[in-house]
Amino acid sequence: MKYYLYNPLANNGILPGVSLEELKKTGAQPIDATKIDYAEFFGKLEPEDEVVMVGGDGTINHLINHVDCENLKNNVYLLGNGSGNDFLNDIGEKPGREILLNKYLKNLPTVRVNGLERKYINNMGFGIDGYCCEVADEIKAKTPGKKINYTAIAIKGLLFFFKPCHAVVEVDGVKREFDNVWLAPAMKGRYYGGGMMIAPGQDRFSDKLTVVVYACRSKLKTLINFPKIFEGKHVELTDMTTVITGNKVHVRFSRPCAAQIDGDTVLNVSEYEAEL
Repeated sequence: MKYYLYNPLANNGILPGVSLEELKKTGAQPIDATKIDYAEFFGKLEPEDEVVMVGGDGTINHLINHVDCENLKNNVYLLGNGSGNDFLNDIGEKPGREILLNKYLKNLPTVRVNGLERKYINNMGFGIDGYCCEVADEIKAKTPGKKINYTAIAIKGLLFFFKPCHAVVEVDGVKREFDNVWLAPAMKGRYYGGGMMIAPGQDRFSDKLTVVVYACRSKLKTLINFPKIFEGKHVELTDMTTVITGNKVHVRFSRPCAAQIDGDTVLNVSEYEAEL
């Protein structure tokens, strides 16, 4: 049996133009993912069963934090239907195709923040990226269904609302300090934020994470160079961008900020640890 796990409230459920009735005619079984226990569902599958996860980065994150993906006995696919799709960007795929996930679900990093311990597929972000997710959540709560313009939120944050921090960044026991830090994520993939290539040199099959510290005193200079992140060219600005790779990461900011784990907001964060 082939099962399709979908969220009926997200992007028309399966895919635009594909109804549940049409899917059933193929012999597949659509299942509302919001009504099942993931661990129980996967535990009852037969070895020949296949599962298609319909969604994006958040869908994968939910899977890896509720199922033992190191010991999967079934083929699991992603049918991209998300809004950001940073995972698909990273592996050179586009929404609308079923992509076998199994090899990407192993050797994932763990992050510890504010008493939480979670795995992630793309990134642990800290700084203005977390601020953007925080604002986006507020907009969604006030106006459900409204399309979020993360770039506009980031620009307003850079100009008016988000204040950079002093940061202490420790990677594999080597500690460095930075002033005027706007962001300091620990990356498993290259992309985050719906298409920003923040860590262009990162290989998701590597045994190391990439920490990118983006720091600058001048708001104007920060804003002017911010678009370079979408193409990964910000790493050429060595006076603003520091790239560090390693297995164990600890980042502490001088004041609490919002953070995000694969796009899921965590509020009032002063520090985090990530380990691969």
